[in-house]
Amino acid sequence: MEELLAILEELHPEVDFKTCHTLVDDKIIDSFDIVSLVAEIHSEFDVAIPAEEIIPENFNSAEALYRLIERLENED
Repeated sequence: MEELLAILEELHPEVDFKTCHTLVDDKIIDSFDIVSLVAEIHSEFDVAIPAEEIIPENFNSAEALYRLIERLENED
């Protein structure tokens, strides 16, 4: 989780990713950020996020995104 928080904080250092649960809903992260996140997650965690998983529910919080990463890691 610390690695993911570091990636997120690089994108938006002003956001408290530990407590925010509306990253997409409140437009804190946008589509460009999501593309960057998908690439960074692939690089850091060796996990490819398929297009069908790129939905607001998976990107609204660091916890949701980490759960997605863990689920995808376990599917391999």
